[in-house]
Amino acid sequence: MPRVRVPGEPWVWFTAVGLTLGLAMILGLLGLVLVEGLRAFWPRRVWELTLRPAGEGAAPVRLVGERVRDREKAGVLPSAVGAKPVPREWQMFLGNKEVYGQSFRYVDVADIAEVRLARGILRFERTEYGPLLAYPVAVEVPGMEPLTAEHPEFFTTLDRLLEEARQRRLEIRRLEKREIGRINREMESLHLELRRWEVQGGPPGPADEAWQQLTQRLARLEARYQTLADRARVLRQAQERDQLVCRLPDGRELRVPVGRLLAWYAPNELGFRGRLRVFASRVWEFLTEEPREANTEGGIFPAIFGTFVMTVLMSLAVTPFGVLAAVYLREYARQGWFTRAVRIAVNNLAGVPSIVFGVFGLGFFVYFLGGQVDRLFFAERLPTPTFGTGGLLWASLTLALMTVPVVVVATEEALAAVPRSVREGSLACGASRWQTIQRVVLPAAAPGILTGLILAMARGAGEVAPLMLVGVVKLAPELPINTTYPYIHLDQKFMHLGFHIYDLGFQSPDSDAAQPMVFATTLFLLALVITLNLTAIGIRNHLRRKYASSAF
Repeated sequence: MPRVRVPGEPWVWFTAVGLTLGLAMILGLLGLVLVEGLRAFWPRRVWELTLRPAGEGAAPVRLVGERVRDREKAGVLPSAVGAKPVPREWQMFLGNKEVYGQSFRYVDVADIAEVRLARGILRFERTEYGPLLAYPVAVEVPGMEPLTAEHPEFFTTLDRLLEEARQRRLEIRRLEKREIGRINREMESLHLELRRWEVQGGPPGPADEAWQQLTQRLARLEARYQTLADRARVLRQAQERDQLVCRLPDGRELRVPVGRLLAWYAPNELGFRGRLRVFASRVWEFLTEEPREANTEGGIFPAIFGTFVMTVLMSLAVTPFGVLAAVYLREYARQGWFTRAVRIAVNNLAGVPSIVFGVFGLGFFVYFLGGQVDRLFFAERLPTPTFGTGGLLWASLTLALMTVPVVVVATEEALAAVPRSVREGSLACGASRWQTIQRVVLPAAAPGILTGLILAMARGAGEVAPLMLVGVVKLAPELPINTTYPYIHLDQKFMHLGFHIYDLGFQSPDSDAAQPMVFATTLFLLALVITLNLTAIGIRNHLRRKYASSAF
């Protein structure tokens, strides 16, 4: 029996192929980000390369570093190669940036005469200038004989000195960010009190009791500040006391203060378990530490925290506005040309470029509303703005305004999916219109409302362009939520994972060093968005099961 051809069947296969290709591209992109992002933390082996002499009578050149990638040589045209193999080159990470002036170098594979593992070399993570690749020579501690690398207690002593340096760094951080920071805030409040008196007609005379108490309190705070600053200075000097003497691969000797070292490991002596421990420690540092070295080293915790807080605040702002607008349009507004025009306008707002919302947020929220708030409540701080500049609050409201069309459309569709018989049954039982909407319609439409919120969160968490105008910055170690009163600082600038990726990819002075961080940060941005979405999806599924009935 001949097969009957169904009209439109080829288009079904065509759309299936398109869907398959789309899924394959998405999975390929996610796989690339996953592999490159995790590879940034895996410890590489260090190789010693012997290059052929550049000319007759010249000495061979020796390079020591990590092989980052192997690629076709840049700038070689296929016509110039012919039948010969395509020339290749290695990108080598040399480290020791303060000595060599650069951390990376490309080496032509044809110029390599010998490749072998660099035995005995150590990799040191530092607070500045990036990693150090060197051979240990000795440790010098004032009042003690230098301890050479051949001594059996060398590495034990080095670990002990590193732990002491870490404790000093924590103490310096506590002094400067907590103690000194608290004193600075108290002194600032007292100076603002003086400024408030000046704004209101001038300060009282020197004989005034309140004035005397204020000046005495300022004097005590300044004395306490000086004491803590001196203590922090002594600790910083102690960080420079102990010295690590090491030999660079080119034979030069280098002295590095132990206080500038964070950790060390021998990359060529590590087994799989050792590499796994180093990998886990580097991932933990990346997730919990602050960035350093123009964001190419250290961690991204302030960016993760800022992205999370901003997304939560945006969700809290967009949900009531979007739901209320959808409820009015669907349940209360008279259906006519005006309502249709409003729906068209809402749908068009979803297609407006995000930078337009950023410009609107800068003009309306920052300059207009923020300027009014400063003039009414923070006049003593002027001309320094408090809310009249970019901050967490204005960034969250700007993104809420940008994503509210998504919530409105999704909520309207969810309300329209609730059967009319459910509404009529509630009204027949004596419930008012609002009681029906509140207790019957909205709970039944909650899964659809959460679908719109999920889409809004996914879009808002990944936006960068509007945030560049209304509050995000390159570096903001102070978190917008901390233990300092009033605990939630809505006027504070913050870091964002999306802007962090942009800054690393396009603004970094060292693009080679920033490239692994771009993939790693992208990976954790995707992980954060997926986590938020899965949480919302879990809540949606719970509500769907809770309010499921045979009527639907």
